[in-house]
Amino acid sequence: MTPDAFRELALELPEAVEASHMGHPDFRVGGKIFATLGPAGASEPWGMVKLKPEQQAPLLASEPDVFGSASGAWGRGGATLVRLKKARVATIRRALAMAWRNTAPKKLVRRFDGN
Repeated sequence: MTPDAFRELALELPEAVEASHMGHPDFRVGGKIFATLGPAGASEPWGMVKLKPEQQAPLLASEPDVFGSASGAWGRGGATLVRLKKARVATIRRALAMAWRNTAPKKLVRRFDGN
């Protein structure tokens, strides 16, 4: 997966917008970040999805070559790094959807889920 593919998947989610945070792209819903891309020119392209620890653990266990925990408190809180070159579209689509649901206003999530 490329950074552009990650970007496209993130922006497919309802009301997702791209902004910038600390010199690299981020993706927001309701003004809050749910995912980021590493800075351009990084030796290996990466992304981050904002998960809950209980969502992060199965991804780390099932695909350790793709997912890793961010360092420190961010990682313990669920910030999950994605090694883009090793990632499959379906897996990243699911991870982004979880991150989006964790961050989006509840009313928007209900509307997205058809409730």
